[in-house]
Order: sequence, then C-alpha cells, then structure tokens
Amino acid sequence: MVSAVSEARQLLGSLFRQAIDAVAGDAAMADALHRQPLPAGPVAVLAIGKAADSMCRGALQVLEGRLSCGLLITKQEHLSAACREHPRLRCLESAHPIPDQRTLDAGLALRQFLGELPSGVPLLVLLSGGASSLVEELPAGFGARALAEMNRWLLSRDLPIDSINAVRRAVSCIKGGRLRRRLGERPLHVYLISDVPGDDPAVIGSGLLFPPPASVALPTSLPASVQHMLEAAPPLPEPPTGNDATMRWEVIASNRLACEAVVRAAKERGLTVHWNAELQQGSAIEAGSGIAKALQAAAPGLYVQGGETTVALPENPGRGGRAQALALRAAIDLSGLDDCVLLAAGTDGTDGPGEDAGAIIDGRTCTRGRQHGLDPAACLEAADSGRFLQASGDLIRTGPTGTNVMDLYISYKFNV
Repeated sequence: MVSAVSEARQLLGSLFRQAIDAVAGDAAMADALHRQPLPAGPVAVLAIGKAADSMCRGALQVLEGRLSCGLLITKQEHLSAACREHPRLRCLESAHPIPDQRTLDAGLALRQFLGELPSGVPLLVLLSGGASSLVEELPAGFGARALAEMNRWLLSRDLPIDSINAVRRAVSCIKGGRLRRRLGERPLHVYLISDVPGDDPAVIGSGLLFPPPASVALPTSLPASVQHMLEAAPPLPEPPTGNDATMRWEVIASNRLACEAVVRAAKERGLTVHWNAELQQGSAIEAGSGIAKALQAAAPGLYVQGGETTVALPENPGRGGRAQALALRAAIDLSGLDDCVLLAAGTDGTDGPGEDAGAIIDGRTCTRGRQHGLDPAACLEAADSGRFLQASGDLIRTGPTGTNVMDLYISYKFNV
C-alpha cells in the first residue's frame, strides 16, 4: 500500500508539472506572436506581473532584435539573467504580496517610461497576475505605509479577488483603466495571463488598461484611511461604448488551459478522468473539507479542478497560504485512508508569503506531522498549515514557474 500511495503522489506531481508547462509564459507568448505577427518595424515592450519575465522572454525570441525599448516589472527573485542583461530592457523587482516603496518606485518608472516612448512605435503590453501589488501610483499625499496597510487589511478579510481588486482600483491613479488614458492613440498589442475567474481583463492585475465591471461593489466597512485614498483618487473611466480601434488584446493562458493539460496527460496514461469545470472559490477550509468528502465517496479515478480560495488570517498568522490550508483540511478528513491522494498548489509557484507552491497530502499526512509534536487542527486554526506540512514532508516547492493561472486541485482515488 505504501508503494501505491507513493506512486500516486509521483503521478500527481508529474501531472502538475505538465500543467505548468502547458501555460508557461514564454511558450504561450511566442505562440501568440507566431499566430498573429506584429507589424514590421520597432516595438516597445511593457511587461508587468509575476509572469512578466517569462512572457518577455517569449516575445524577445520572436521579435529578434526589433525591441526599441522596454520596461519589465516583476516580483522579487522572478527575474532571469536573459532579461536583466538585455541592453534595451529596464528591469525592476518589486514587492508582492504586500506592496512597499518599491511598488511606488515602479509606478514612477512606469510614468517615466511612457513619457519617453518614441512616437509612432507600437507598444506590446504583457500583463499577468501580481501586477496589483507590483506597481502603483497613489493620489498625492499617500505613500507606501498607507498602501501596505490597505493591502494587509484586504488580504486578512477572506475576500474574493474581485472585491480585493475593486478596492485597489478605487484608490489608484493608474488602475481601473486609468493607465489607458495616458497612451492616447498609440497602437497597443495586449497579451494577458489570467489569474482570475472568467478571465476578465478588467480584473487581471486590477485592470491597468480596462475600465472595471460595474457589477463589482466595494467591500463594506472600509477603514478610514482607505476611504480617504478613495476620495482623493481620480474618477474611473467610463466603459467604452464600442471597440477600441487602437488596442488589440488576447488572453494567452488560463486555468482552463492548465486543467485541460492535466486531463489530456492523464488520459494518455489510460486513467479515468473527471474534470469539474466549476472553479473552487470561497473559504479554503470549506473547500478542502468538501474535496475530501467527495473523494471518499468517489469511484476510482483522477479528479481535476481549478480555482482560488481565500483564508481569513489571525493577527499573527503562521506559515502557509490558501492551497496549504485547503490541503491540511483535506488531510484531516482523509486521515487513516489508504486510497486517496490530493495535490493543491498555486500555478505561480507561490502559495502565500512563503516559497512553497502548495502540498501533496495523503491519509498518513496527519500521522507524520503528529510524530513531530504538531496538531493539525491547531495549525489550521493558527493559519500555520505550512509548518505542519513541512513536518509531514508534504510541501511542494517549484520556484517561480513563469506563469500564474490560479490554483490546481488534482486528486486520485485508487483501488486498495
């Protein structure tokens, strides 16, 4: 039985890696530009997000020396030597998930870059999740401290991503489509990697180039400091009444594509595959319990789902993010069973503020962690799932993956 569980864990790890490869920013970007080539001549590039480096590398492969100038803003330790050393590309490493002064410095660099763009040169814009924290320009009188406090409040409230981004848009001078105003009639070619449900470009990275959807309301009981920023911010642009003739955009990678890659790879292995296309959202704890209970009652086979859950954080949270919380909750419910394995991981390689992508758990996870003197329920309550899963040997660490398409949940039920 130990061998069967070990083989199942290896299977899920392999399928996860294949999913990541299927939505990698460099390959997706190169494929998009080969399918629809840019007009001949020089091109400027603006890349912002966790996958900015990978997307930029894919674009540079196709442009082959046509880059006139570029600005790349990404998360710390997500920058490759190929981009850092490019003579026409300025690269900045900024703060994520909590913005700081680097975020505002990146906003200033963005303003300067756009102001110095040669006239008539098309702009290739590469956007991915994480841009909300990586770059910002606030109304006059507000600085890094106010921005960080707002984001800590947002990330501790168990809010869905659309509500979080609604606040980020409301206080910004560049988000919610405001940056689009600064680009005038310059031709824009926009490519996005989606980390949001519905793949709405107005939500990805808080919509730097797209007016927000009118249906998303601000959370209630905003702190006074946030309310003051909101009142000082410039008004949001009105949604366009027709097509934007100067801007062409395309989503080139998404959670759906990652799930499809898992399904395809699993079927090639001869497995029975069940794909739930409805995204997991809401509480990570409730989602973990729901997945575990469904798995206990399920027929043998592979089960695939995507999504992005939330975690309500205590005042002093421990280690781990939403995927680890989901995994540990599932491990508690599956404790003692020898026929179930579950992977829960962030496709960007980061789950929460640490360096772990998520975890692969099985029916012995809780036993292994308890052998180190830890209680799974107590760790879950303290938002310290990562500490328990480190002790049980179940954490996944991939490093930056070059993509960001929410989370994957892959589970396997096999015959005992």
